[in-house]
Amino acid sequence: MLNYKKLGFENTKKMYQEALKKNYALPGYNVSNMEQIQAVLSACLHTQNSVVMQISKKAYEYIGEKLIAPMIAGAILQMKEDAKKMKLKPITVALHLDHGDSFELCVSAIKNGFSSVMIDGSHLDYKENVKLTKKVVNFAHKYSVTVEGELGVLAGVEDDVSADENVYTRPEDVEDFVNKTGVDSLAIAVGTSHGAYKFKPGQQPKIRLDILRAVEKRLKNFPIVLHGSSSIPQDAIKKINQYGGKMPDAIGIDAKQVREASKTPVCKVNIDSDSRVTMSASIRESFVKSPEVFDPRAYLGIAREDLLKMYMKKNIEVLGCGRKTAK
Repeated sequence: MLNYKKLGFENTKKMYQEALKKNYALPGYNVSNMEQIQAVLSACLHTQNSVVMQISKKAYEYIGEKLIAPMIAGAILQMKEDAKKMKLKPITVALHLDHGDSFELCVSAIKNGFSSVMIDGSHLDYKENVKLTKKVVNFAHKYSVTVEGELGVLAGVEDDVSADENVYTRPEDVEDFVNKTGVDSLAIAVGTSHGAYKFKPGQQPKIRLDILRAVEKRLKNFPIVLHGSSSIPQDAIKKINQYGGKMPDAIGIDAKQVREASKTPVCKVNIDSDSRVTMSASIRESFVKSPEVFDPRAYLGIAREDLLKMYMKKNIEVLGCGRKTAK
């Protein structure tokens, strides 16, 4: 069994409490390759904020359970060296399983060096969700691993997670669920949506801040998580379509609404699709503008730089957790 502390990770408990205290949200960035990992760590080092590095079930399978934690641990060592050269404080990193759909998967992640896991029982009825979540909590807490649960259903499609419509979370259920399961944080449904096609053109969805405030009244200083919160940068979508892609009508969450939500008990905002479209746009542009280039380091290096800029902007302008430093 890998000890996450020896690998350089922390669980989310302290970082979430700090976020709640100072009214900002931390990024939960989903990654599945080295360039994303490097860009996340470099961006968060520059903006001097903690980060939750997230691995979905499909990414867990794609990278390999034995490779994930050691690979990111190596990237953290490099980040610490960069911090020395830049005279910056090294950042705190949590390694989190996103949308774990079974007790067995959560156990596997914990044994392979993850410092935090999410058990998503939102597809189950309420009692079964409570039962499964509590089972994961009881196991994870033996190893000081923090657990995120989910209550309510988000619309949209992302990896293996899909639903046709939102089922908003009731504040009274949040209080009951937290008390019965002992989870450390909870993802709830307040109007966000998974994937790059979150809403239809012309729609102006609103994050239900009223639900978030009602939850805050019932549970003081309890960490809430927003899933499906990518803004889907339209400059990247335009570039994808310009250079041979087909992503019409890709629409995300209004960044201003996410910023407002981060001033409530929301302490982590999950972002995946923004990374995908930014990287895809960059690579497509490189292929068209430099068709003679066949060295992956060339176009992946450019994509990594574009990701870095996007992550820094998110940290500073959307989440409110980062500060500007010289780049």
